[in-house]
Amino acid sequence: MRPQKIAPHDMKIVQLERLEVGYVPQRWTFADERRPEIDAHFAALQHENPALWNGRVLLLREFTIIDGVFRGACFEVDYASFISWQCWDFPDPSVHDCFAIAAIQSFDGAFLLGVMGAHTFNAGQIYFPCGTPDPSDIVADRLDFEGSVRRELKEETGFDMSEFAAEPGWHTVLGGVLVAHLKLLRARATAAELRERALDHLASEKRPELSDIRIVRGPADLDPAMPSFVISFLRHAWSCGL
Repeated sequence: MRPQKIAPHDMKIVQLERLEVGYVPQRWTFADERRPEIDAHFAALQHENPALWNGRVLLLREFTIIDGVFRGACFEVDYASFISWQCWDFPDPSVHDCFAIAAIQSFDGAFLLGVMGAHTFNAGQIYFPCGTPDPSDIVADRLDFEGSVRRELKEETGFDMSEFAAEPGWHTVLGGVLVAHLKLLRARATAAELRERALDHLASEKRPELSDIRIVRGPADLDPAMPSFVISFLRHAWSCGL
């Protein structure tokens, strides 16, 4: 997950029909030029939190939105470079943190969010199930956003995406270097029932990514631990009567 430094009022939400992001391998000048600093920074983070792992993730290089279609190109980089770029206030603004989100809405109209576990980079922050795309999300040289949503939803909550009625298209939050694609998933169960099931899943995991599940019904449930893109979407959803 990612720290947020963008105010909700600086974000824009657009509705999209399709996401078409290709995979184009390339070097990242930021990562190459600042490699010693990145390695030292990540080593310090790992010293504080040994659970951090320097895997591979995907970042967005460029994109356009034309007639409801989001098109762009992504490339692969190590997690240490990605997290350093975030911690150092995004020194290369030509790159975007682009990811897909499972926006779970219960039968009784509430949204369900997860509280990040103590061993994660953003411990205590409150998100919808989501994660930074990785190379396993590449299918036929395209970034499979729905596949990413399906995987993260299953890993974090135990839910299978087929249990929900997925709304066509995406609600996309744009803010600075952030591009968050939300897939609205409507459930046939109440918020309390969904929370109980998700908590059972967390209890069965040796090291669950989430420490708790929050039910959000209205503005009174907003929390400072929610990143700006989450708050922006929730306010948008309530104002539009989703």
